[in-house]
Amino acid sequence: MSNKREKVILICTECLSRNYTTTRNHTNSQERLEVRKFCKRCGKHTLHRDSK
Repeated sequence: MSNKREKVILICTECLSRNYTTTRNHTNSQERLEVRKFCKRCGKHTLHRDSK
């Protein structure tokens, strides 16, 4: 059984804090994952992108 999901770390675009980890299917989504999540350091909802 081949697992094509990879672990990614979500980074806040404002303060560059590494807040969340998640998985994504690399074969289906080639572009970077972008999600609006709550940043504990900023204290508000910000855009989080996956790291390289």
